[in-house]
Amino acid sequence: MVDATSRTTIGAEMSAHAHGGHDHGVSADADKRWLSIALALLVGFMALEVTIGILASSLALITDAAHMLTDAAAIVLALVAIRLAAKPARGGYTWGFKRVEILSAQANGITLLLLAAFFVYEGLSRLISPPDVDGPLVFFTALAGCAVNLAATWCIRRANRSSLNVEGAYQHILNDLYAFIATAIAGAVIWATNWGRADAIAALVVAALMLKAGWGLVKASGRIFLEAAPEGVDPAEVGRDVAAVASVVEVHDLHIWEITSGQPAMSAHVLVTPGADCHAVRSSISSMLHDEHDIEHATLQVDHAGAEDHCGDPHGEPYSAGPAPSRGRAADGAAGCGPGHSPVQAPENGGTT
Repeated sequence: MVDATSRTTIGAEMSAHAHGGHDHGVSADADKRWLSIALALLVGFMALEVTIGILASSLALITDAAHMLTDAAAIVLALVAIRLAAKPARGGYTWGFKRVEILSAQANGITLLLLAAFFVYEGLSRLISPPDVDGPLVFFTALAGCAVNLAATWCIRRANRSSLNVEGAYQHILNDLYAFIATAIAGAVIWATNWGRADAIAALVVAALMLKAGWGLVKASGRIFLEAAPEGVDPAEVGRDVAAVASVVEVHDLHIWEITSGQPAMSAHVLVTPGADCHAVRSSISSMLHDEHDIEHATLQVDHAGAEDHCGDPHGEPYSAGPAPSRGRAADGAAGCGPGHSPVQAPENGGTT
């Protein structure tokens, strides 16, 4: 006999293989190779650039090298994150170490902001008292930097850029390319006119690019740490879409967040019409979330409307397909969503039990 007040808590995570091979994070083998090649290019040229920058008395070259250092750090941390993320979840780390890359991305962003502040100070100082700068050496070094950055960019484009670290490194290297173009122009100006302040101006341009990139990383990683909804996902729209699924009466306690970059997750309490098949409704909701919102990990608690007072203090805005359901006890004989109160784990790929 079915208990009228019973509930079923259903957690469903659709497998990536069953939905067109959609992948999260970075694939270890191929991406390690391309990231390592890009890292070797950046580190090798960075060491050369620092040496030439000191010899040429060029703040612009040293600033470019510092920017490349943060790019190299992002790649190193991405490689470390690949290893840690591959470790299975165990003990108190129920998600494994998937957020290691977010920690490293935030550290990279903060480093960019601090370095940018330093180079703004140095650039302004050199505008006031410009040193003698070797224009030809700056010009040819910057041209070589453009070539190295193009090669590193090509390598990282072949890696999986759904990782916040990898995408951050990719964007930084693009910024480096623009910075090297500015430095090359400054070197040409100094070579032609002997106007040393051009080097300081180029350094300030690079610092501005570093500020932009650093703030973007801090903001993106902060959203994940604060468990905000992923960029481009509107929780209200998701709630309305779930409420529009057949037999759904109300949705509340809706939470959407990112486990790590490119891996959104969702939980919600869904009330359905008395007598509806909770498993079938859950399957329909899971399919809709995957197809329309790219949410593959959804934990859904599905109950019959009016069966009992499910939530004494619901969180967030409720979404309803019609009039709000009664919060009282169900009428005698109302069907529940499963035997007893034990949670039921839904099968993989959104199937029904």
